Amino acid sequence: MIDAYGIHLGPLYFRFYGIILMLGALAAVYLARWMMRRDGREPDLAWDAFMWALVFGIVGARLWHVFTPSESLRAMGIDTMYYLTHPLDIVFTWRGGLGMPGAIAGGALGLYIFTRRRKISFGAVLDYAAPGVALAQAIGRWGNYVNQELYGPPTDLPWGILIRPENRLAGYEAFEKFHPLFLYESLWNLALAVFLLWAWRRFRGRLLGGDVFLLYLAGYPLGRFLLEFIRIDIVRAYGLNFNQTVMLLTAVVAAAAIFLRHRRIRPRPPAPARS
Repeated sequence: MIDAYGIHLGPLYFRFYGIILMLGALAAVYLARWMMRRDGREPDLAWDAFMWALVFGIVGARLWHVFTPSESLRAMGIDTMYYLTHPLDIVFTWRGGLGMPGAIAGGALGLYIFTRRRKISFGAVLDYAAPGVALAQAIGRWGNYVNQELYGPPTDLPWGILIRPENRLAGYEAFEKFHPLFLYESLWNLALAVFLLWAWRRFRGRLLGGDVFLLYLAGYPLGRFLLEFIRIDIVRAYGLNFNQTVMLLTAVVAAAAIFLRHRRIRPRPPAPARS
């Protein structure tokens, strides 16, 4: 039996959200394998790296959600203290609540441990992963559409999406159509994946290890920073949009790192000859 959120197969229930996320992850692995094959590397290494990134990424994504609950969750009494006093609820990831910044940080940590164990370049592995991560995000955001979440303010635009009454945030019950914020981010991430792949192929001889990943860390946060302006369910800390602030800082630091790594040092003028 199929309902709005998943498929029932006897006692098992497969949520569309999880299926879409897994499809995105598999697409990322296959793209990384293709890149590694083009570079003459062993493509099956991508599968081993994927397992480390997946496990640590899920843990990081969940912890980010636990320690940065949105305003709508706080209104329902679900905040960090709630999770700390109900630790089993932290494990129930299928109930929702995964933070992308935590997934990226956790996945990168998993890849770091993997590369140290295998004694291979951490920067190179990050570069193979970066376009696939952007592609996985582009696919995975459609899981938010299935869950009727990640939408913007009300709109009358023709591409506005209908949100069922039970999924509308408090204060927006009277509205039916909303900006498809998930779609905006999906398209941004798809464009970013294409750009990263192009940069990797076009400037492969000039890029340093980790440069493609730094381009990702500049590109994804920039899009997320801009889209946070129309996000209506935000994470607020000290009067600021916490996620937006983190995204801006990440983009600036990543862009500065790329600049500093490739800054040309002007040669010193020759010393004047002695008479």
